[in-house]
Amino acid sequence: MSSVCSALAVIVATGVMLETSQRSPLRVCSDPNNMPFSNLQAQGFENKIAELVARDLGRPLVYFWSPQRRGFIRNTLAAGRCDLVMGIPAQYAPVQPTRSYYRSAYTFVSRRDRHLRIRSFDDPRLRALTIGIQMIGDDYNNPPAAQALASRHIIQNVRGYPVYGDYSKPDPQRDLVDAVAAGRIDVAVVWGPFAGYFGRREASALDVVPVSPERDGPSLVFAFDIAMGVRRDDSALRGDIDAVIVRRAPGIRRILRSYGVPLL
Repeated sequence: MSSVCSALAVIVATGVMLETSQRSPLRVCSDPNNMPFSNLQAQGFENKIAELVARDLGRPLVYFWSPQRRGFIRNTLAAGRCDLVMGIPAQYAPVQPTRSYYRSAYTFVSRRDRHLRIRSFDDPRLRALTIGIQMIGDDYNNPPAAQALASRHIIQNVRGYPVYGDYSKPDPQRDLVDAVAAGRIDVAVVWGPFAGYFGRREASALDVVPVSPERDGPSLVFAFDIAMGVRRDDSALRGDIDAVIVRRAPGIRRILRSYGVPLL
């Protein structure tokens, strides 16, 4: 009887594998060098969550790799080269967003042995500290941290670090966190997933404190709901992904926490 049961189990498992392999793949557009989110070795938390989603849907997972630069959505999802982008702001208009699967914030990062633990842009100590910020291009007016500091006339002691970093190297966005750990700057304002992940990998212990309050006036926002994105005409896939996010919420949060992502 046991041999019959074992044979039946093999038949059932084989049938499941065949059914999965015959389903259309879940094509995910992903950056090949963007840890902690993704890389070519599928080591990022977005890779792990994509694997969880594909497994739940019973679809094989395949990637279309492309650096996340200007035109990323136009050249990938909108061009039909993939079906799903893993991490976008929940209100991002060029795609049809799913329900959000985590919420995080910009953070103040400082060395623990400095005992700074800055939380607010109104902290008077910021006027005397060297502050690193993530910037896009060479215009300091575009990142929200730069705008918050400039509105308080904190300018001369601000240092900009390109958000994309040196893409020819692994972990190109790590430089800003490295600068804090090495003491080259006193404090940095860093998007939470970068801060939490790279902060754990520094020889010097770092404090990672979410910016508070989450808004600075009506226009500057420092906390965001993050969703996945599908094409605007693909409501069927959006419904499937929404259901997975609900079903697998505990597993998704475990993955995020294991990468040090600050969750609000």
